[in-house]
Amino acid sequence: MTPQRPGFTGYPLDRVDHIRADAEGLAPLLNDWRARVLKLEGFEPVITSSGGLEWGSLADAPDDAALILLGLHETKPHFAVLPAQAEGATLFRSPRTMQALAILSPEEMAIYGAARSLIDWHLRHGFCGRCGSATVLFRAGWGRKCTGCETEHFPRVDPVVIMIAEFEGKALVGRNVNWPEGRYSALAGFLEPGETIEEAVARELFEEAGVVATKVRYVTSQPWPFPAQLMIACVAEVTSDVLTLAPTELSDALWLTPDEVKAALAGDADARFLAPPHYAVAHSLLTEWVGA
Repeated sequence: MTPQRPGFTGYPLDRVDHIRADAEGLAPLLNDWRARVLKLEGFEPVITSSGGLEWGSLADAPDDAALILLGLHETKPHFAVLPAQAEGATLFRSPRTMQALAILSPEEMAIYGAARSLIDWHLRHGFCGRCGSATVLFRAGWGRKCTGCETEHFPRVDPVVIMIAEFEGKALVGRNVNWPEGRYSALAGFLEPGETIEEAVARELFEEAGVVATKVRYVTSQPWPFPAQLMIACVAEVTSDVLTLAPTELSDALWLTPDEVKAALAGDADARFLAPPHYAVAHSLLTEWVGA
């Protein structure tokens, strides 16, 4: 079965990697009257009345603006402006962003997500981690170069496993200690150095819920731009439904039948839990598990 497509996937622009380091190839794009510039307020997307991302022209960008080439669509260049600083740089998601994600298509979420992740990375990497000198933008915004030792730095993506445990036809979901009452989702955690995906899934399930995984099945993945993770969704068979919760991670956990998961995904008022939002890969994971 093909899992439900998560948000932030299906990036519609041609990333044109061959142009990023080609000054001669890049120059015409920077002077193309058709070029579009993504409108952002800090890290917040600006949404049109029709529910899409709002774009401006190069004339809307400051004269000395540093531009990130997001890609081409039918030969038309699309850029994002790198601000000197952005309000909310350390925020996870604001209410305004959440409202936008509720209406954007997966493709437009992918554009916004890439721009947000890149801007956040640039603002946090103004100095070289090797020698401490200032860094400058290069490769059309897809890298920074040290002005001292000339080390080249590139945006990084942090891999995260997100999974449901399965035992005798039931799925395990948990509620993070910081989440609102009623919200449950798949368990998740960052991969550690030297780990495979399967090993990380087993470790996280044992650390957070005390269950032992015997078999791990990959389902799908999702780029998550808060600030820059790759969510790797899996289902893991476990040996028991006896739970030992890590109190610093989970305040509660539930074993759910397929019908109970379907009710939550459908938004039923009497469902046992509030499902993850439709754009989250956990929603796709639960949808795939119930065969919906």
